[in-house]
Amino acid sequence: MALTLIAVVLALVLGHIAPGLIGLRRYGWFIAWLQWLGRVLGGQHVWQGRFGLLIGVGVPVLAIGAGQWLLGDRFYGLPAFGFALLALLYTWGPRDLDLDVDAVIEAPDPESRRAAAAALFPEGGDPVIEGPVLVEAVFRCALWRWFGVLFWFLLLGAAGAILYRLVSLSAQGEAQRTLPPAQSQAARLFVAILNWPVAHLISFGLALAANFDSVLAAWRDWHASGGLRLDIGFLGAAARASVVCELIEEDAYAIDGPAQAPALLELRDAMSLVWRILLLWLAMIAIFVVAGFVN
Repeated sequence: MALTLIAVVLALVLGHIAPGLIGLRRYGWFIAWLQWLGRVLGGQHVWQGRFGLLIGVGVPVLAIGAGQWLLGDRFYGLPAFGFALLALLYTWGPRDLDLDVDAVIEAPDPESRRAAAAALFPEGGDPVIEGPVLVEAVFRCALWRWFGVLFWFLLLGAAGAILYRLVSLSAQGEAQRTLPPAQSQAARLFVAILNWPVAHLISFGLALAANFDSVLAAWRDWHASGGLRLDIGFLGAAARASVVCELIEEDAYAIDGPAQAPALLELRDAMSLVWRILLLWLAMIAIFVVAGFVN
């Protein structure tokens, strides 16, 4: 676990000092792999059904898992550490979240701001430049780009990071359009299952990093309203409530500025909260390592 913590810190640092890494995080090979499977197995029930996703995602994950297992503790674990670091660097992002948020905040006019905000809405559709919507978008992106990868990396190593990234890719965009309908539905269900524990841990971190009472009240009210079990809408509700509390404490809404200022202030505070949650996660991992609960 100590090497895992070092790998996470290195991935964060390298992601900032070497922005060219973003260009290496391409998943065209995965699209090509799914298309090839579609051509070879297209007429067979095993591919058309929901369990066909086990082939499309399972084979690459098993390959990474086999490499992870073969390296094991050889040469004091250094090859396995390098392998895990490369997997984390590859699956992180793929875009830099704080740079995308800065681009929205620093945009000189509404049109360029809307264009910059499109990066925060990977599911498509027109971006909405409104505070609550932007706050939810930041936390959804943080879940998809950072915390989902990190959680499954901590549990399963390189194979877990690849598993999360490929499943999340299968649930949206070109990969989803490549898959048969049954597999697309299975991918959405699978990514919801993978996201569910992560979203709860983010909410818990948010309660510790921001206003505990507001997060708990938002979480409780959302579930009381009859939200679906695997729906992570409680995360957006908790994030909105936390940002409002933060701005009230700062008296930020009293600052004079352009009409868009309130939304941008909420966006800024949402990104600040995401960073605080990430640092809290890393601190908790470090405490477990120092305390000897994990090796």
